[in-house]
Amino acid sequence: MMERIKSGIPGLDGILHGGFVKGTNILVSGGAGTGKTICCMQFLHAGANKYEQPGIFVTLEEKPREIRREAKQFGWDFEKLEQENKLIIIDAASSKAGLPTTEPYTLRRGFDISTLAQEIYKATKQIDAQRIAIDSLSGLGIRFESQTAIRNAIFKLASLLGELQTTSLMTSEITGKTGYSRYGVEEFISQGIIVLYLNEENGELRRSLVVRKLRFSSHSLKVYPIEIGSRGIVIMPGGEL
Repeated sequence: MMERIKSGIPGLDGILHGGFVKGTNILVSGGAGTGKTICCMQFLHAGANKYEQPGIFVTLEEKPREIRREAKQFGWDFEKLEQENKLIIIDAASSKAGLPTTEPYTLRRGFDISTLAQEIYKATKQIDAQRIAIDSLSGLGIRFESQTAIRNAIFKLASLLGELQTTSLMTSEITGKTGYSRYGVEEFISQGIIVLYLNEENGELRRSLVVRKLRFSSHSLKVYPIEIGSRGIVIMPGGEL
């Protein structure tokens, strides 16, 4: 029996037949507004607050203060968790944009994928992190000119996560009707794929989720409706939209 890591998202562990397999790297993909960042925050908050599993949030697009503010909307006090050394937010967004920052965990000498990997490694060892979320790999496109360079950067990050043996989420946007990521490589270097949808039905936008892949474990293949409420993402029972 493989050890499982609870997702912290009501209804998801049942779909995963027990939770994420410990040490795996899961891709969370979807279009804008589907709940990818919320999924990462909920995963990390549950780990730090309920299961004594410290976490690292690597933000490539939003400033840490925006992450903290958004988390508070769901009752998740990230600042308190940071003060208790249960959570570290690495600000890779500021250096990527060439902006100054006062955050304690950032890339002081400018954005570089090797420097980012070193910062993740250092932070993970500092608080013995068991969970990592990288949001979003799509943001790497601003710093690299070629698809090859972007894919190499993603491979390097995925290799680091494998070495650290953390249970990790990486997010990526879906921009077309085919594939499950922006750069076409993310789904091949991950051990699992969760796809989030936001589709119009009868004049109303509805969210849903499906687990496309989960190595080392069986899982449900149904499409489940989801809601984002005051406490985050909740997967509704039933499936088969």
